[in-house]
Amino acid sequence: MKRDLCWTRLTWSCGTIYLVHVFLPFTFGWPLLSTWNDLFSGQYFFNNKSTTVDHSPRVLNFFPVPVTEECLANDGRRRGICLNTYECRIQNGISQGQCALGFGVCCTFTAGCGSEIKNNITYFTNPNFPGLINDVGECSVVIKKTAQDISQIRLDFMHFNLAQPNRKTGVCETDVFMMRGGTYQDIKLCGINSGQHLYYDVENVNGPITITILLTSANTPRMWEIKISQIEFNRRAPAGCTQYFPEPSGIIQTMNYAINGRHLADQDYIICMRQAQGMCSIAYEPCDENSFKIGPPVSENDIGSGDGELGAPGGSQNLNLFKECSDRVLMPCDSEEFITPGGGPAVCDLLHCGNSFCSSSEQKPCRIESSTTPFHIRVQFGPGLREESPEDNLGMCLKYEQLPCIS
Repeated sequence: MKRDLCWTRLTWSCGTIYLVHVFLPFTFGWPLLSTWNDLFSGQYFFNNKSTTVDHSPRVLNFFPVPVTEECLANDGRRRGICLNTYECRIQNGISQGQCALGFGVCCTFTAGCGSEIKNNITYFTNPNFPGLINDVGECSVVIKKTAQDISQIRLDFMHFNLAQPNRKTGVCETDVFMMRGGTYQDIKLCGINSGQHLYYDVENVNGPITITILLTSANTPRMWEIKISQIEFNRRAPAGCTQYFPEPSGIIQTMNYAINGRHLADQDYIICMRQAQGMCSIAYEPCDENSFKIGPPVSENDIGSGDGELGAPGGSQNLNLFKECSDRVLMPCDSEEFITPGGGPAVCDLLHCGNSFCSSSEQKPCRIESSTTPFHIRVQFGPGLREESPEDNLGMCLKYEQLPCIS
């Protein structure tokens, strides 16, 4: 069959469009356009019959389906969602650079007080951000799940600077950040938590999830920028993990860990580290000699982390310590290796509190090694009923490193 092709160029104010004309034998019954006037008048002849076409206004969408993949905004700092320009505009997003080979834009979303969040990635910021605020009042947002398979909300605290807790009890009194509506317990925070992250379980939750920040002092400058991401089930962190670190090495800190800070009261969460391929154990050690202070010494002997494994023979002292320490860290482990000269293997301590990471009877610094999987640490800080020195309640900063399997 012979077909003849030719190009016709139309030049509009918005650019140039090329049309291809295909000329086929009339016997195949293909429609023929008699003149250009017929085309633009909405009338053409098909099998010698006049036909009228509807040329009412149409929206031409050359990128009709949102990609919904994450992208990096052109500021190099925030993340967005790859959408077409039209979708970004109607969702009140901001176009910040191109994506999808130029067919889409990296659309970023921000939310302020009183907003409703309905996107996969949104930045919740204080009024006048990046400036500070000193106002008194309440600022809240409502998060609605974008799909039924959303099982977690991840919070990344890009900036989080609220008033410090009560220095003696650790209770958030002046300011408090609260997250409610999830599957399990609510979240309460205050102080300085920039760089921290949290996972909040919302599986089987159909109602709204709320974040509320209460500010009660007019003389305290604050700032927050919180990246709120909705996580599908196939990308979720392991169940029960409030914090999740996928890297084979890194640093973990308790909330409000800072110079002249004080760890928070009413905290009970699990920090998880993903086991890397070929790694069978993990080692922890303090970031420095003063980076583990969870309550004052609990006995005259300054036993710190305790002696003996909880539940093991001879472990009654550790059991007493468990009852005594309302603020503690639980760490499944199987050995302690002291890295200073003269150190050696010691009995593993499940429970850690006081002002030393390892038993004070041994030399310091130390490192604790564990092959118990999955790799995790549980933080349990009580309700703050007792007044204690903030210097003895700084919190915890640990360096962790996964170790390869020994064949």
